[in-house]
Amino acid sequence: MAGTRRDTRGIVEARELLARVRFRRREPAEGLRPFLEHYWLIDWDLAEPYATHVVPHPSVNLVFQRYGDEAAWGEVAGVGLELFTQKLEGRGRVCGVQFRPGGFRPFAPGRPAGYWTGRRVPLAEAYADLGPGPRGTTGRGGSGSGGQEGRARRCASDLAEAVLAAGDDGAVAALDAFLLGLAPRLTPGAARAMALVERVRTDRTIRRVSQLAEQEGVSARSLQRLFAAHVGVSPKWVVLRYRVHEALERAESAGRAPDWALLAAELGYSDQAHLSRDFTAAVGVPPGAYARRGRGGPAAGPR
Repeated sequence: MAGTRRDTRGIVEARELLARVRFRRREPAEGLRPFLEHYWLIDWDLAEPYATHVVPHPSVNLVFQRYGDEAAWGEVAGVGLELFTQKLEGRGRVCGVQFRPGGFRPFAPGRPAGYWTGRRVPLAEAYADLGPGPRGTTGRGGSGSGGQEGRARRCASDLAEAVLAAGDDGAVAALDAFLLGLAPRLTPGAARAMALVERVRTDRTIRRVSQLAEQEGVSARSLQRLFAAHVGVSPKWVVLRYRVHEALERAESAGRAPDWALLAAELGYSDQAHLSRDFTAAVGVPPGAYARRGRGGPAAGPR
């Protein structure tokens, strides 16, 4: 299996962000690699506030955060449907787990992936849904008694502190231990969903759901049910999102702006106007304005 990704797809104004924060990716333990993209870690110490924007991937993330002197905390972040914006100021640290699209369901098999979509659930609240009763808490699907809820809060708090107080190696070790302890099982449905999303991401000839369904020998409706259960968004959403990610990366790249009409055709759009509408809806500014800003132009950023 390939190592961690090195691209910046999805990050709006990636060069601006990386000039302000220390960002790195780390590989998980071998037993977790079928399910996870990578761990990602960000630290900052800023003299002035900065707002970062990300066009989300079709992935669930487990995120641990500390801002300034606040207590550490964690949450399960489902697939985001809109531009994600986070204001960074002072000092802080975030450590995250990015699951492969379709890779989170084995860690929370009692819920369809769509349950988490568009939601940010505190880890203590999500504990009852994770794995076969992690760390002695109640089984999946119930909140349990007040004592059990208190135990879940303490476990979540302790894990967040262990991840954020350690160096990078310690954070990776703590995350590996926690996730392996959830005993994920790679089901045929999860494996198929992950493989299909990876095909959409890497094969630029797949431009429509009907193509993917025909290649798989199934109906488009069957693909929709599979994605709803294991990915959390529709196959059409995934195709469109990866198109926008590629357009964003092209606009971000050094040199002159891309030929938008040609790029629209390469990405399977019927015309440039369709690409412009999707890009503007996802990023917050039209593609031409975004490219001009990347070259020092005056365009306003997303709000």
